[in-house]
Amino acid sequence: MTGSEASPSFRLAYVPGVTPSKWVRIWNERLPDVPLTLVPVSADEVYDVLRRGDADAGFVRLPVDGTDLSAIPLYTETTVVVVPKDHIVAAVEQVSGEDLADDIVLHPLDDPLDWERLPGLPALERPATTEDAVELVAAGIGVVVVPQSLARLHHRKDLTYRTVTDAPESRVALAWPEERTTDLVEDFIGIVRGRTVNSTRGRSQTPPSTQQKGAAKPAKGSARTSDTGGARRKPAPGRTGGKGGGRTTARGGGAKGGSTGGPKGGAKRGKPRRNP
Repeated sequence: MTGSEASPSFRLAYVPGVTPSKWVRIWNERLPDVPLTLVPVSADEVYDVLRRGDADAGFVRLPVDGTDLSAIPLYTETTVVVVPKDHIVAAVEQVSGEDLADDIVLHPLDDPLDWERLPGLPALERPATTEDAVELVAAGIGVVVVPQSLARLHHRKDLTYRTVTDAPESRVALAWPEERTTDLVEDFIGIVRGRTVNSTRGRSQTPPSTQQKGAAKPAKGSARTSDTGGARRKPAPGRTGGKGGGRTTARGGGAKGGSTGGPKGGAKRGKPRRNP
């Protein structure tokens, strides 16, 4: 495993639709001395970017291309259909594939959804990208079914989207080359999995040792024993007898005896007289 010191920064790739800002903010809070560089890439390029080492890890859409990459599924997106605002679909909250039977459904070449059968009527040509498909929807050519994040990414004022209940869903994952699972990659895995700062690999704080815990207990116990013993030995003012008898005798014999035969008598006998 390569140590985190081998890389002065952490490079994070992400495909369109994924918003990594939440995880980047946590990274900057926990590892302020390790800059994180964002690398936006297309869904087709992200795997080559990871294999070339141009990014340490990346947000991708499953399934992962190849067995040399490790991946952790993070979340599943809602699938929606993008339509003009005056389309009949805009009047409802959600639709099924059957509701799109009379519509031309565009199928972009970078479609991340794994369709067994695309709903609706096929278009004459497939748009190159999802962005191009959205432009065609705005031109009234047809509709397009995409993950909700892509609908938001390519949002237009004249378009809207609605949930498709029976369409395939897109799953987003964190992927990286298995042979380059560095300490920084482990740190980022901990962040996306929601680990606390104390449980993140390589960045955890050292817990108190067993000796420290053991030392603290006797100290606490000693103080408690001392306080209790002191309370037993120390008598209340003026109290006689019991275990405090010796100390009371010292006070009675010394202080009291001194007051009767000592200081007062000595002061009277020893007071000098002034000559008249």
